[in-house]
Amino acid sequence: MATEAKIKEIFESIQGEGPFVGVNQLFIRFCGCNLSCDYCDTDFSTDGAVSFIAQTLAQKIKDEYDLTKIHSVSLTGGEPLLHTDFINEFLPLLPAIKIYLETNATLSEELLKVKDKIDIVSADIKLPSSTGKNTFDLHDTFLSNCSGIYTFAKIVFDQNITDDEIRTCTDLGKKNGIELILQPKMNENKMSVNNNFCQEIFGKFLERYPNVRLIPQIHKFLNVR
Repeated sequence: MATEAKIKEIFESIQGEGPFVGVNQLFIRFCGCNLSCDYCDTDFSTDGAVSFIAQTLAQKIKDEYDLTKIHSVSLTGGEPLLHTDFINEFLPLLPAIKIYLETNATLSEELLKVKDKIDIVSADIKLPSSTGKNTFDLHDTFLSNCSGIYTFAKIVFDQNITDDEIRTCTDLGKKNGIELILQPKMNENKMSVNNNFCQEIFGKFLERYPNVRLIPQIHKFLNVR
């Protein structure tokens, strides 16, 4: 019996976060998440979602989108790694194209099930001060399992970020040799912190680890999805 997944939405848009900001992507948003972060502004509920089998979704994408104009297919959510059986059936049915996994970086064993099909990992490092959860140990294991894949980590922060969190994040970056992307928490299309605070936090990260960039959510400024 074919595996099914509930898909909240499929859309083509500009990537607004991280080192691939500005590229054209096809976003496939999976329903469901294993976390419930305080700052999350994404609707990944099953309300209005459509169930697909892998073959039907792949055909829909080939029929409705010109993949020659798309940099990569973004598997996003929610948490896509809750659907690894589906992903393993679905991705081989697509034409050759980069696969970009956006994940909360907590499901390390699930990553291993699809690792050979992923080209880029965008891993969210969750700060206890922003999310109300401490998932650093899960991130540590997950990032170790990303070895061999181009991986970067996004860190959403607000005025509550602590020096201990900065130390832990930079230690994770050093250990895994990955770029850290600092992303100020947004209130609609405005940053929740001012420019001076952003520069202060950026400086604290750079004191401990040079491979860091400060990149706000550009799609919020552009008013695109």
